[in-house]
Amino acid sequence: MPFKFDANGAIVLQGEGDKKLPVFIHPDGREAPFDADITITTISRLNGEAKAHREAKEVAETKLKAFDGIEDGEAARKALETIKNIDEGKLHTAGKVQEIRDAATRSAQEAVAAATRSAQEREKALTEQNTKLTNDLNNHIIGGSFAASKFIGEKLAIPADIAQKVFGDRFKVESGKLVPLDANGNPIFSATRHGEHADFEEALQVMVNQYPNKEMILKGSGASGSGAKNNAPGAGNVGKKTVTRAQFDAMDPGQKAAVGSDANTVITD
Repeated sequence: MPFKFDANGAIVLQGEGDKKLPVFIHPDGREAPFDADITITTISRLNGEAKAHREAKEVAETKLKAFDGIEDGEAARKALETIKNIDEGKLHTAGKVQEIRDAATRSAQEAVAAATRSAQEREKALTEQNTKLTNDLNNHIIGGSFAASKFIGEKLAIPADIAQKVFGDRFKVESGKLVPLDANGNPIFSATRHGEHADFEEALQVMVNQYPNKEMILKGSGASGSGAKNNAPGAGNVGKKTVTRAQFDAMDPGQKAAVGSDANTVITD
């Protein structure tokens, strides 16, 4: 779990006022405040640097091809000067000229190859650093949503960090926004905002409703699990949840849809 939670399942914050930041736990156990604004700025900078190195590498490769195997580098210039200063009558064979040209070509190619490798290594390092920061930011967004969830606090018999272990991999982050996924990896859409993804609370309710062992994690579900209560007055409702008509009428459309499709929920007068 990358973020620190207290005994009540709430994420631990450091700082004062609007400067409070969640506490991030590094792999080596170090604890430090996580500043999402600085992280986003760093990711943007690294993307720009990686792009510049990639473009420089492409320019170097294109330039080498344009000279038909001879790069206009220092070694090539020295070789050309040597040719100009040599009296052709003193050359034993035409192969000597080719030997000089080959040496100049090899020197230029080695220089370009070294520059290309350096650019590739720098781009790889920047990409890895960018990926790590992006993953940390995504974990912050997902973890923060679980920690602040009203549904978890009011409806579930497990703390937020345990709920994240069960359902956390059903959320991904795209362009800084949460996208909930069903069991098949397809996006979950809102029942009330047609065409839009369900928000965190609505999506989590859908996931819990479809969870095979939901009676074990819901408060007052009538199951034998931790935090469960047997609120079924008759034998016919054993193992089922009961919701009064007044409670049902007070629900929002998404909650009503979830209750209506749940075979284990009974609406009573």
